[in-house]
Amino acid sequence: MTDSEPFRQSHTLTARIEAILFVAPQPVTVQQLAEALATPMAEVEASLKILDQELQNGRGINLQRHEGRYQLTTAPELAEEIEKYLGLEATAHLSRAALETLAIVAYRQPITRPGVDAIRGVNSDGVMKSLLSKGLIQEIGRTEGPGRPILYGSTQDFLQHFGINSLEDLPPFELLDQEGVTHNEDQRLLKD
Repeated sequence: MTDSEPFRQSHTLTARIEAILFVAPQPVTVQQLAEALATPMAEVEASLKILDQELQNGRGINLQRHEGRYQLTTAPELAEEIEKYLGLEATAHLSRAALETLAIVAYRQPITRPGVDAIRGVNSDGVMKSLLSKGLIQEIGRTEGPGRPILYGSTQDFLQHFGINSLEDLPPFELLDQEGVTHNEDQRLLKD
């Protein structure tokens, strides 16, 4: 038994995972956690669910997940206090065109730029370049069709920017009906 063995045994798997996520410089996969902790992946996944539940009870940090990777982030409702403490300027606002394009990519990913153009009804090249440079969307592959257009998807930074823990937390399209957009308009907006 090593000197650190009694210490590790006194901490739950959930606490050990939290500690690793706290110091990880980038999002971590379940497999990486399982290897680092010499623990089966199923146990790590169960502990991640426990950690997520614990952090949803008014804590200052959240467990964010994207594409099978996990990361601890600050709670979005505390952004103003954090920006003030760090001396950061208020978060840059996105234009309406950028928000519209981001919504299309987030809900329809993977999607091509021509697919975004078809939904928006205007050329989105400049907006897509801006979102790529801000790290809110990324190239995730190419289609098999003519010209092999690039497929785009959202990024971890997109989730952080909007204070979302995962893409599953996005509101469903059905909420558009409640916001005054009719079902026919909704279908037209999402048509490729």
